[in-house]
Amino acid sequence: QVQLVESGGGLVRAGGSLRLSCAASGTIFSINAMGWYRQAPGKQRELVAAITRRGSTNYADSVKGRFTISRDNAKNTLYLQMNSLKPEDTAVYYCAAMEIASMNYDYWGQGTQVTVSS
Repeated sequence: QVQLVESGGGLVRAGGSLRLSCAASGTIFSINAMGWYRQAPGKQRELVAAITRRGSTNYADSVKGRFTISRDNAKNTLYLQMNSLKPEDTAVYYCAAMEIASMNYDYWGQGTQVTVSS
């Protein structure tokens, strides 16, 4: 089992920055990809960014050039640096982890609220 705990959310003005962190614990050796999802009120949860254990990344078109995902395998921590934030980035952000040989995200954090004011 893997436990994920997010932190770093909050209220920021448009154009500002936030950095989210996700601390992982448990059977970390079983994890390959990790990602950040978000869910805004009345909308479906969407993938924001993902990163493999080797560091390959992919991003949603809406955040390319503004957000950067990274991971510190030694610290078992995932990060999401969010710059040039927009009101439409307002959502609950979730950290997720995928086991090796899995095709789906198997573990989820509790979420952290990000609110961007105009």
